[in-house]
Amino acid sequence: MKVLVTGASGFIGRHCVAQLHAKGYEVHAVSSAMRDAPPGVTWHGADLLADGEAAGLVRRIGATHLLHLAWCTQPGKYWTALENFDWLRASLAMIQAFTAIGGKRLVAAGTCAEYDWHGGGICAEATTPLVPGTLYGSSKHALQLQLAAWSRQTGLSSAWGRVFSLYGPHEHPQRLMASTISSLMDGNTATCGNPGLVRDYLHAEDVASAFVALLECELAGPVNIGSGHGVALGDIVTAIGQKLGAVDRVRLPSVSVRGTEPALLVAETSKLALTGWTPKFDLDRGLDDTIAWWRAQPRATLR
Repeated sequence: MKVLVTGASGFIGRHCVAQLHAKGYEVHAVSSAMRDAPPGVTWHGADLLADGEAAGLVRRIGATHLLHLAWCTQPGKYWTALENFDWLRASLAMIQAFTAIGGKRLVAAGTCAEYDWHGGGICAEATTPLVPGTLYGSSKHALQLQLAAWSRQTGLSSAWGRVFSLYGPHEHPQRLMASTISSLMDGNTATCGNPGLVRDYLHAEDVASAFVALLECELAGPVNIGSGHGVALGDIVTAIGQKLGAVDRVRLPSVSVRGTEPALLVAETSKLALTGWTPKFDLDRGLDDTIAWWRAQPRATLR
């Protein structure tokens, strides 16, 4: 099994690379900048959005399996970034090139933002309407439709992992858990604008192991990647405050302003269970792991 991983230095990708390497696979990791490679992992620095770069890389490496995670993910920008179109185009080129070289299995990262958020609720792959409300969600869903049609036409084995909320070490400092931890560790207050919203959070290491499980099996089509359990955002912030001995500096508004956010967004995970995957972390242990990682970082990293 010769695996090409795009987005290999990202929040999920770094864990996927480590887990695939630990299983003894030949791993080729791709990022926009070269990284120091552990023994057995080959890094490729590449701009996948440059004309011909994505397809050319696939042809040069000749992988049997492709795990495609790369996309624009900068908080506050990726929802509306025009770069979503560029990633859609580059991803289609990669899929076509991978099929042409005789690739055996392709798994790509989707998002819960593909679902209709007007109703929210428990999202199931086969029954929940797919009505993306953002450019990001629409672009991801467009790629999923194209991949599914292409796979039916060519016989390519493929799956699409729809990721729900995630957290863990290396999380972007602007995201909920990272910002809460860093604020409280700096002696500041922490808050949450919508404490009543219920979300499905899964540790990034578990998200990665779910992608690896999908890559190793023959399960086809969209598969939700989540814990299958919902937790209120306010409860998460409070739990972090308690673990840091700073719950007195947690400030939660009594009234939430939801805007377009659904009250409940949780993954139905029975299809994922067919892979035999089980998570390593529950939320309590996952928060401990995340806090321990942040404590080990230089103080400048927290800002």
